[in-house]
Amino acid sequence: MDTKLKIEKLFSDQLSSWELAKNNYTALSRVKVKELDVNGTHYKVQFNPARIVSSAAKVDTKSIQERKCFLCPANLPAVQRGLPFKENYQILVNPFPIFPKHLTVPALEHVDQRIKNRFGDMLDLATYAQDYVVFYNGPKCGASAPDHVHFQAGNKGFLPLEQEWKNKKAGKIVTYQTATLSYLNDAPRNTLVLEVTNREDAIILFNVVYNAMEQKPGEEEPMMNLLTWVEGGQWVVCIFPRSKHRPSCYTAEGDANILISPASVDMGGVFITPLEKDFEKLTATDIAAILGEVCLSTDEFYKLRQRIKEQL
Repeated sequence: MDTKLKIEKLFSDQLSSWELAKNNYTALSRVKVKELDVNGTHYKVQFNPARIVSSAAKVDTKSIQERKCFLCPANLPAVQRGLPFKENYQILVNPFPIFPKHLTVPALEHVDQRIKNRFGDMLDLATYAQDYVVFYNGPKCGASAPDHVHFQAGNKGFLPLEQEWKNKKAGKIVTYQTATLSYLNDAPRNTLVLEVTNREDAIILFNVVYNAMEQKPGEEEPMMNLLTWVEGGQWVVCIFPRSKHRPSCYTAEGDANILISPASVDMGGVFITPLEKDFEKLTATDIAAILGEVCLSTDEFYKLRQRIKEQL
């Protein structure tokens, strides 16, 4: 059975046997969506109550130590089944979906969320599941399980960035063998895009970008979100350098409060609001302000591009 059929069968089996997942996927077809233009870039806003589990997740060290890891094989619901991927991951149906088809791909071992030595695995997953966009949330960039390394994947055709990135290219930064690194004209998001056909070239150039990014004191890796997919015979990797985990509106009081914790999906153009009040009031100005707060400033983004050039 080919990969596509294996994943389709996993979905059909899980949605027929797992009531929680079935109910949440059924509810997904009824979620409210609105569209906004943010400085010429297309964004959607999705009201998705089930995502409160992720958006409001407590990711401080004490909270994590006090709860069982929900991605460890021993702690998965009895009804949950997975597909093996490589030797040390499994592909699971995400029971709290954003996408019509939403996967979580955790490692079998319980190790911290880090990308440095797993970027090749991310590329391999995008090759294995070619109908999907694969994403990685840094431990302080939207990951609700920063203590257990994992990727996620959602069906292609959902994120506005998939259609927009080519027309947003502002310039080339560097090339290495088959790999080209560009940047987009999409402030205040400030996106890097890696296009590459060779796996080793991709890893080398990604590591150059990784090493050029600022690593804050006390952080285990530079703050970032990643999206990757296979398109036209090559990998497309969108890198979103981050400066902050959550915007100030997340903890604001009263009317100023907006419960949004941006991660890869939001960076890809779909903002997730688990509370209806936030969905109703969120404007393009709010999205621009949130992105401006959690992403690199124009000046920081320019300096990062210069450091990348110097390192290669």
